[in-house]
Order: sequence, then structure tokens, then C-alpha cells
Amino acid sequence: MTTTSAPPSPPQPKRRVGDRVFAGTAKGSGILILLILAGVAAFLVSEAIPAITAPAEDIPGGEGLAHYVWPLIVGTLLGAVLALLIATPLAVAIALYVTYYAPRRLAAAMGYVIDLLAAIPSVVYGFWGLAVLAPTLVPFHEWAADNLGFIPLFEGPASSTGRTMLTVGIVLAVMILPIISAISREVFGQAPALHREAALALGATRWEMIKMAVLPYGKSGVIGGAMLGLGRALGETMAVAIVLSGGGAAALTLITSTNPSTIASNIALRFPEATGLGVNTLIASGLVLFVITLAVNMLARWVVNRRADFSGAN
Repeated sequence: MTTTSAPPSPPQPKRRVGDRVFAGTAKGSGILILLILAGVAAFLVSEAIPAITAPAEDIPGGEGLAHYVWPLIVGTLLGAVLALLIATPLAVAIALYVTYYAPRRLAAAMGYVIDLLAAIPSVVYGFWGLAVLAPTLVPFHEWAADNLGFIPLFEGPASSTGRTMLTVGIVLAVMILPIISAISREVFGQAPALHREAALALGATRWEMIKMAVLPYGKSGVIGGAMLGLGRALGETMAVAIVLSGGGAAALTLITSTNPSTIASNIALRFPEATGLGVNTLIASGLVLFVITLAVNMLARWVVNRRADFSGAN
């Protein structure tokens, strides 16, 4: 009885020194990022423990840490979500126009200009919102209070200065617009040419081609870009601190001057004068912002991974 032996496995290619160095550097960088993230989390937890365990009357405001942080959480989420709702449709529309509608020279110029918006310092956006946007929105605030006051978001009295959550939301929307638009533009440009050409060959209009071939392909990229923009809006500090006239109450209103501040701007404004337990309280609020941002990024990763199986060949 004859036995056949398995063919010998082909020799493994010898890795070059440069490949080993690059692989080691990439692995070390990934580990270093995780260590830095763990170090930041450990610092926040250790410094927040005195505020978490302190009696309620010792916390600034005298009503406990939860009562101190809750209005800031509401303000942070309200401003960031409002910015996301405003910026995402505009960013997608801009990306589609630049990719599929604009002439080539105009598209290149628009792409450069939109990308340059991300390089403008947040302080500049804050002063623009305070000096230009806020006074411009005062008539709209008054109109909304008179005609849309039955909606809780537009319940008056309207602010006479325009330094409201609505103004902050628009400023943040302009700030995160370049991020979402740039990522959406890259994703839409990578839509399979065969799908686009097949849709056009079957008689579809340009918009129908975009709706059937481009948007389904780029949905995960748009979601990822939107979540990156949301993370930027959640952590924005100076623009919010300059524009918003925070009142401290956890009110879901957009046009009044009693809006709660955000966590990041509250830390920036109060940290220089804070001492003792006040510093630990601010760090505890920073820990809350850290957890919120981490949860948002984990949610974005989960959503994107759910659509990772989609490809141009499916």
C-alpha cells in the first residue's frame, strides 16, 4: 500500500529589515495610544474620587455632584446634537455637489475652501458668533418665541442678546461641517464606477443614480464622519464659552438666556479660580465628558462595523 506525502509547504519569504521596523513601530504606536488613554482615564478617576465621595453640601452649589453635572450634560448634548442635525445634511449636500455636479475647477476650489474652514481657530468662530451671528439671530428668536412658543424648544422669553443655545449650535455646525464634508466627499468619490454607469445606462437620472448607487455605498462613511464631528462638538470649549450665556438650569430651550453651559466651557471658565474640592468637581465633570465621548465613538464604530460587509461587488 503506497502512501502519498503532503507536498512541502512553500518557503516563507524572508521579511526585510524595513518591514520589521515598520511593523514594530506601528504596533508600538498602537500600544502607546492605549497606554495614554488608560493613563488619562486613571488620572480622571483618581482626581474625581474626592468629589464623588464628598458630602453634597461641600460640592459647589451645595446640592451634590449629580445636581452640579446634570445641567452641564444637558447643555453639552443639546448643543452637539443641534450642531450635528444642522451640519450633516449640509455636509452631505456639499459633498455630493462637489463630487458629481460641480465643474472640475469649481469643485477643486470648493474642496480647498471647505477644508480650510477646519484650520480656523475656535476663538475666531467664537468672536464671529458673538459679534455677527448672535445679533443677526435676535429677530428670529423673537419671531420663534411669538409663533413657535408652543414647542418646548422655542419657549420664550427670547434672549435680547442672541447668546443662546441656537447660536451655539449654528457655530458648532459651521465648525464640524468641514470634517463631515471631507469624509463624505472621499467616500462618495469611491462609489463603484460600474454601479454608477449601470444606473445611468438603464435610464436613471443623475439624482436617481446617486440615490441608488452612491448613497447606499457611502452611508457608513457619512455616519463615521458625523460621529467624528459630534465628538468635536462635544469637546469644543472656547467658541461655546465666548458665545453662550449659560444660566445653569437644565432647560431644553434654544432661544432663551437660561441655557445650561457645556462641560468643556464650564471647566475652561471656572478652572483658573477653582481650589480644593472645586478642582476635583471640575475634573469629575471632565470624567463624565470623557465617558460620553468614548460612548459616542464606540457607538459610531459599532454602526460602521455593521455595514462593513457591504462592498462594491455585493
